[in-house]
Amino acid sequence: MNTNVRPVLEERGVRVAEAAPDRVTAIHRCADVLEEIGAVHPAYREAMLDREWAMSTYLGEGVAIPHGLDVSRILVRRDALAVLRFPDGVDWDGFRVTVCVAIAARGDGHVALLAALADILLDPERARALREATDPETIVGMLHSVEGQP
Repeated sequence: MNTNVRPVLEERGVRVAEAAPDRVTAIHRCADVLEEIGAVHPAYREAMLDREWAMSTYLGEGVAIPHGLDVSRILVRRDALAVLRFPDGVDWDGFRVTVCVAIAARGDGHVALLAALADILLDPERARALREATDPETIVGMLHSVEGQP
């Protein structure tokens, strides 16, 4: 599928009221959403867990970026991001995560949005706004406005 057919981050890939007792469950929820939006094969969830055990995907500022290993790209149907907000937080190897940005990437369609995410996380006020956003439109808008997309 051509990655230009759909944006990498769509409102239907955003969940703002998730709950998980631990990071494994949170990663499973991330995989569920990536599957629901048609971005990955069901086996991708195991690749996400394998990646987490190889090295934590905690990024900082309460954000983790679960994704698969490079060899799992064949399980990705299209580049996509899913953003899941965990208002009560999830213990992530000793860090508290409230936002997961799950990545499914065959190519580099997600790179601009990850750069936008990094810009947001470098600004404590914008990072707080991302962690506290309660509607998908706001989250998509934050990432796309920094990225320069409509």
